Amino acid sequence: MSLTLDASAPVVEQTIPLATRLREGTREVHSEAENVTFIADLMGGKLTVEAYRDLAAQQHYIYTALEEATRNIAGLEQAESLTFSELVRTPSIDEDLTFLIGEDWAEQITPLPSTLAYVERLKECSSSMALYAAHAYTRYLGDLSGGQVIRVMMQRHYGMGAEGLSFYVFKEIDKAKPFKDLYRERLNALNLTEDELEQTVAEAVAAFRLNQALFAELGETHCA
Repeated sequence: MSLTLDASAPVVEQTIPLATRLREGTREVHSEAENVTFIADLMGGKLTVEAYRDLAAQQHYIYTALEEATRNIAGLEQAESLTFSELVRTPSIDEDLTFLIGEDWAEQITPLPSTLAYVERLKECSSSMALYAAHAYTRYLGDLSGGQVIRVMMQRHYGMGAEGLSFYVFKEIDKAKPFKDLYRERLNALNLTEDELEQTVAEAVAAFRLNQALFAELGETHCA
Protein backbone atom coordinates (compact mmCIF):
# COMPACT_ATOMS: atom_id res chain seq x y z
CA MET A 1 0.00 0.00 0.00
CA SER A 2 1.18 3.53 -0.76
CA LEU A 3 2.37 5.52 2.24
CA THR A 4 0.37 8.60 1.23
CA LEU A 5 -3.13 9.58 2.24
CA ASP A 6 -5.81 9.02 -0.37
CA ALA A 7 -7.01 12.51 -1.23
CA SER A 8 -10.42 11.12 -2.19
CA ALA A 9 -10.99 9.51 1.21
CA PRO A 10 -13.49 11.40 3.41
CA VAL A 11 -11.76 13.15 6.29
CA VAL A 12 -13.98 13.75 9.31
CA GLU A 13 -13.01 16.46 11.74
CA GLN A 14 -12.78 14.95 15.21
CA THR A 15 -13.13 17.32 18.17
CA ILE A 16 -10.08 15.70 19.72
CA PRO A 17 -8.08 13.60 17.22
CA LEU A 18 -8.37 9.89 17.85
CA ALA A 19 -4.59 9.43 17.99
CA THR A 20 -4.44 12.03 20.78
CA ARG A 21 -7.31 10.38 22.64
CA LEU A 22 -5.57 7.03 22.40
CA ARG A 23 -2.22 8.37 23.59
CA GLU A 24 -3.73 10.24 26.54
CA GLY A 25 -6.36 7.63 27.36
CA THR A 26 -3.82 4.80 27.56
CA ARG A 27 -0.92 6.70 29.12
CA GLU A 28 -1.39 5.28 32.62
CA VAL A 29 -2.15 1.67 31.63
CA HIS A 30 0.69 1.77 29.09
CA SER A 31 3.13 2.69 31.85
CA GLU A 32 1.72 -0.05 34.07
CA ALA A 33 2.19 -2.67 31.34
CA GLU A 34 5.80 -1.61 30.75
CA ASN A 35 6.56 -1.91 34.44
CA VAL A 36 5.14 -5.39 35.04
CA THR A 37 7.94 -7.35 36.73
CA PHE A 38 8.41 -9.78 33.84
CA ILE A 39 9.02 -7.01 31.29
CA ALA A 40 11.14 -4.93 33.67
CA ASP A 41 13.32 -7.96 34.43
CA LEU A 42 13.56 -9.00 30.78
CA MET A 43 14.60 -5.50 29.74
CA GLY A 44 16.99 -5.26 32.67
CA GLY A 45 18.92 -8.35 31.65
CA LYS A 46 17.75 -10.37 34.66
CA LEU A 47 16.07 -13.22 32.79
CA THR A 48 17.10 -15.48 29.90
CA VAL A 49 16.63 -15.90 26.15
CA GLU A 50 14.14 -18.63 27.07
CA ALA A 51 11.91 -15.99 28.67
CA TYR A 52 11.92 -14.03 25.43
CA ARG A 53 11.27 -17.26 23.51
CA ASP A 54 8.17 -17.92 25.59
CA LEU A 55 6.95 -14.37 24.98
CA ALA A 56 7.48 -14.82 21.24
CA ALA A 57 5.49 -18.08 21.35
CA GLN A 58 2.50 -16.27 22.83
CA GLN A 59 2.85 -13.48 20.26
CA HIS A 60 2.40 -16.11 17.56
CA TYR A 61 -1.17 -16.72 18.72
CA ILE A 62 -1.92 -13.04 19.30
CA TYR A 63 -0.71 -11.85 15.90
CA THR A 64 -2.31 -14.76 14.08
CA ALA A 65 -5.63 -13.61 15.56
CA LEU A 66 -4.94 -9.91 14.90
CA GLU A 67 -4.00 -10.49 11.28
CA GLU A 68 -6.99 -12.74 10.78
CA ALA A 69 -9.07 -9.83 12.08
CA THR A 70 -7.32 -7.59 9.53
CA ARG A 71 -8.47 -9.91 6.75
CA ASN A 72 -11.98 -10.11 8.22
CA ILE A 73 -12.51 -6.34 8.32
CA ALA A 74 -11.72 -6.08 4.60
CA GLY A 75 -15.41 -5.73 3.80
CA LEU A 76 -15.99 -2.86 6.21
CA GLU A 77 -16.08 0.75 5.09
CA GLN A 78 -12.72 2.49 5.75
CA ALA A 79 -10.96 -0.84 6.37
CA GLU A 80 -8.30 -0.15 3.75
CA SER A 81 -7.15 2.99 5.57
CA LEU A 82 -5.68 0.93 8.43
CA THR A 83 -4.51 -2.06 6.39
CA PHE A 84 -0.79 -2.11 5.59
CA SER A 85 1.09 -5.10 4.24
CA GLU A 86 4.22 -3.50 5.73
CA LEU A 87 2.94 -4.28 9.23
CA VAL A 88 2.28 -8.03 8.87
CA ARG A 89 4.22 -9.78 11.65
CA THR A 90 3.30 -13.48 11.65
CA PRO A 91 5.94 -14.62 9.11
CA SER A 92 8.64 -12.90 11.17
CA ILE A 93 7.39 -14.46 14.42
CA ASP A 94 7.39 -17.90 12.82
CA GLU A 95 10.94 -17.30 11.55
CA ASP A 96 12.05 -16.31 15.06
CA LEU A 97 10.43 -19.37 16.62
CA THR A 98 12.16 -21.62 14.11
CA PHE A 99 15.48 -20.16 15.25
CA LEU A 100 14.64 -20.13 18.98
CA ILE A 101 12.95 -23.54 19.21
CA GLY A 102 13.46 -25.50 16.01
CA GLU A 103 11.60 -26.56 12.90
CA ASP A 104 8.96 -28.32 15.02
CA TRP A 105 8.21 -25.21 17.12
CA ALA A 106 4.48 -25.36 16.35
CA GLU A 107 4.29 -28.73 18.14
CA GLN A 108 6.16 -27.43 21.17
CA ILE A 109 4.24 -24.28 22.06
CA THR A 110 0.93 -23.89 23.87
CA PRO A 111 -1.19 -20.76 24.38
CA LEU A 112 -1.45 -19.56 27.98
CA PRO A 113 -4.91 -18.83 29.45
CA SER A 114 -4.20 -15.09 29.24
CA THR A 115 -3.29 -15.50 25.56
CA LEU A 116 -6.49 -17.39 24.84
CA ALA A 117 -8.48 -14.56 26.44
CA TYR A 118 -6.60 -12.06 24.27
CA VAL A 119 -7.26 -14.11 21.12
CA GLU A 120 -10.98 -14.27 21.90
CA ARG A 121 -11.08 -10.50 22.33
CA LEU A 122 -9.37 -10.05 18.96
CA LYS A 123 -11.92 -12.29 17.29
CA GLU A 124 -14.69 -10.05 18.63
CA CYS A 125 -13.07 -6.91 17.18
CA SER A 126 -13.12 -8.03 13.55
CA SER A 127 -16.65 -6.75 12.92
CA SER A 128 -16.02 -3.18 14.07
CA MET A 129 -13.57 -0.55 12.83
CA ALA A 130 -13.71 1.18 16.21
CA LEU A 131 -12.59 -1.98 18.03
CA TYR A 132 -10.12 -3.09 15.38
CA ALA A 133 -8.43 0.33 15.36
CA ALA A 134 -7.82 0.04 19.10
CA HIS A 135 -5.98 -3.27 18.82
CA ALA A 136 -4.07 -2.40 15.65
CA TYR A 137 -2.90 0.87 17.22
CA THR A 138 -1.85 -0.85 20.44
CA ARG A 139 0.11 -3.63 18.77
CA TYR A 140 1.63 -2.15 15.64
CA LEU A 141 2.56 1.33 16.85
CA GLY A 142 3.91 -0.33 19.98
CA ASP A 143 6.10 -2.60 17.86
CA LEU A 144 7.42 0.38 15.92
CA SER A 145 8.17 2.29 19.13
CA GLY A 146 8.84 0.38 22.36
CA GLY A 147 9.37 -2.82 20.42
CA GLN A 148 12.58 -1.38 19.05
CA VAL A 149 13.84 -0.93 22.61
CA ILE A 150 13.11 -4.60 23.31
CA ARG A 151 15.21 -5.60 20.29
CA VAL A 152 18.16 -3.49 21.45
CA MET A 153 17.92 -4.74 25.05
CA MET A 154 17.80 -8.37 23.95
CA GLN A 155 20.96 -7.84 21.92
CA ARG A 156 22.70 -5.89 24.67
CA HIS A 157 21.86 -8.08 27.66
CA TYR A 158 21.56 -11.54 26.14
CA GLY A 159 24.01 -11.46 23.24
CA MET A 160 21.36 -12.07 20.60
CA GLY A 161 22.09 -11.14 17.01
CA ALA A 162 19.60 -10.48 14.24
CA GLU A 163 18.32 -14.06 14.33
CA GLY A 164 15.43 -14.54 16.69
CA LEU A 165 14.53 -10.83 16.63
CA SER A 166 13.18 -10.38 13.12
CA PHE A 167 9.74 -9.67 14.63
CA TYR A 168 10.97 -6.16 15.46
CA VAL A 169 12.50 -5.51 12.03
CA PHE A 170 10.07 -3.91 9.57
CA LYS A 171 11.90 -4.50 6.30
CA GLU A 172 9.35 -2.65 4.19
CA ILE A 173 9.38 0.50 6.34
CA ASP A 174 12.45 2.65 5.73
CA LYS A 175 11.82 5.14 8.53
CA ALA A 176 9.51 4.50 11.46
CA LYS A 177 8.52 8.09 12.28
CA PRO A 178 6.97 9.05 8.90
CA PHE A 179 5.09 5.75 8.90
CA LYS A 180 3.79 6.28 12.45
CA ASP A 181 2.76 9.82 11.53
CA LEU A 182 0.84 8.46 8.55
CA TYR A 183 -0.83 5.83 10.71
CA ARG A 184 -1.96 8.50 13.16
CA GLU A 185 -3.31 10.56 10.27
CA ARG A 186 -5.32 7.56 9.12
CA LEU A 187 -6.69 7.07 12.66
CA ASN A 188 -7.69 10.71 12.84
CA ALA A 189 -9.43 10.48 9.47
CA LEU A 190 -11.69 7.56 10.48
CA ASN A 191 -15.36 8.45 10.23
CA LEU A 192 -16.45 7.42 13.73
CA THR A 193 -19.16 8.76 15.98
CA GLU A 194 -18.32 10.22 19.37
CA ASP A 195 -19.52 7.00 21.02
CA GLU A 196 -17.30 4.94 18.71
CA LEU A 197 -14.31 7.15 19.46
CA GLU A 198 -14.81 6.56 23.18
CA GLN A 199 -15.25 2.85 22.49
CA THR A 200 -11.91 2.77 20.65
CA VAL A 201 -10.08 4.31 23.60
CA ALA A 202 -11.78 1.96 26.06
CA GLU A 203 -10.83 -1.03 23.91
CA ALA A 204 -7.21 0.14 23.71
CA VAL A 205 -7.14 0.26 27.52
CA ALA A 206 -8.54 -3.29 27.53
CA ALA A 207 -5.78 -4.35 25.11
CA PHE A 208 -3.10 -3.06 27.47
CA ARG A 209 -4.78 -4.91 30.35
CA LEU A 210 -4.68 -8.11 28.30
CA ASN A 211 -0.97 -7.55 27.75
CA GLN A 212 -0.47 -7.02 31.47
CA ALA A 213 -2.22 -10.31 32.22
CA LEU A 214 0.05 -12.10 29.75
CA PHE A 215 3.20 -10.56 31.24
CA ALA A 216 2.05 -11.49 34.73
CA GLU A 217 1.47 -15.09 33.67
CA LEU A 218 4.87 -15.31 32.01
CA GLY A 219 6.35 -13.88 35.19
CA GLU A 220 5.05 -16.87 37.12
CA THR A 221 7.44 -19.04 35.11
CA HIS A 222 10.31 -16.63 34.62
CA CYS A 223 11.47 -14.60 37.59
CA ALA A 224 14.77 -12.93 38.40
